[in-house]
Amino acid sequence: MNEGINQRVAEAMAHLEATQAAVAEAESGLRGASATARSRDRAVEATVGAQGQLTGMKFLDSKYQSMTATQLAASVLEAAQQARTKVNRQVMETFAPLLGANPAIPGGKGLTIDWEGIFGADAASGDRRGGARSAGDRLRDEIHEDDDQDDRTGRSRA
Repeated sequence: MNEGINQRVAEAMAHLEATQAAVAEAESGLRGASATARSRDRAVEATVGAQGQLTGMKFLDSKYQSMTATQLAASVLEAAQQARTKVNRQVMETFAPLLGANPAIPGGKGLTIDWEGIFGADAASGDRRGGARSAGDRLRDEIHEDDDQDDRTGRSRA
């Protein structure tokens, strides 16, 4: 009987150590993470870093010149929020496989993380408030990005 318990403890410890190593690797990989998104009106492109900090902003195709201050501000905020949502989802997807139950512990439960409490409802639920995008929006992005590339080489024309 003691052998069975000792074996389970050893398996649980091995799983814990493997999980700790995987978490450290995930944290290291995410430190340099970033995401870029464009506003729906395609006037602004924002890039954010791993912690949601704004690291880059581009005003595209001189569209901003014909916009009111309110419109431009809304486009900036929309692009930044979309980029933050992308980074948040990247974090959630990276850590999701590490949250499962330890198979060496009968009846054990995996960890649950309140992603909504950390990132807000938009990132956790994927709902469209706050700039989450539809499949149609993503398709338009892909079509536009393809237009920016030379058809023969695939290199950017810009």
